[in-house]
Amino acid sequence: MSAKGEKDLGTAAWRVADFQQSLVAADRSPATVRAYVGDIGQFLKWCEENAIEGPDQVTKRHLRAYLVSMTERGDERTSLSRRRASLKTYFAWLVERAVLASDPTHRLSAPKPASTLPKLVVRAQLDSLLDADWGSDAVALRDRAVCEVLYGAGLRVSELCGLTTNSIDFRKGLVRVLGKGRKERIVPLHDTALEAVKNWMTHGRSEMMGEQSPVDRLFFNRRGNALGDRDVRRILDARSAQGHVHPHALRHTYATHLLEGGADLRIVQELLGHESLTTTQIYTHVSKSRLQKVHHQTHPRG
Repeated sequence: MSAKGEKDLGTAAWRVADFQQSLVAADRSPATVRAYVGDIGQFLKWCEENAIEGPDQVTKRHLRAYLVSMTERGDERTSLSRRRASLKTYFAWLVERAVLASDPTHRLSAPKPASTLPKLVVRAQLDSLLDADWGSDAVALRDRAVCEVLYGAGLRVSELCGLTTNSIDFRKGLVRVLGKGRKERIVPLHDTALEAVKNWMTHGRSEMMGEQSPVDRLFFNRRGNALGDRDVRRILDARSAQGHVHPHALRHTYATHLLEGGADLRIVQELLGHESLTTTQIYTHVSKSRLQKVHHQTHPRG
């Protein structure tokens, strides 16, 4: 963004700094705040280029033109949908604060994201990841615990990175997870994962802690800082001998294996922390597609 565009973020006209503070006060995740403010900043840059000086000058026609320009720039459907969501949240906030009398994003449409089935981790990848001998040093113990918990509890990477030493109940075999919207849920954790976490906490965690390490955080990176998303991706890249494994693919695989094992869809919804059952239903399509593939490969008339 240009210098003027950056300056506009704090002007009384656009009130983006206030909007950002409201997102933080509403306990939105840091990633959501960054995405929304970044999207609004991009929109303000477009407004500057089109001589739009304040939100009261924005019309639905402008918003549609902006989304078209983002499409022509090469934005994917998912990005366009997120930009639309950011704009709707921002302008709704302006209306709530009586900055605007009406919301120009009302009935504003954007291309729906293409429906794609989540990628799964195949059995050979899982076996090489979870059964390989990595040694017994502190880093190996941490990596083992990270991989076991990701697959064993179906956590999002951000949820795993946010775990504390008090998140695991070893006696009951449960993990307390702080999910999206800071909603808490309780997820069972199998014995192998519990043992991996216990080994890490007993024999490895203190070795990787530094003077500035957050004392309650469960996992650390090599610098003693709280484990982050990129650290988790690096762990999987380093430990997977059967090709790249994305962290979220372990969550997809966890959900699919539960459903294929006979778990009720609503129970899987609760375990994953999905607000809507519709979100969880994607995994029923995954299971069906796998069954169809097996049928096609094995049945004489498949």
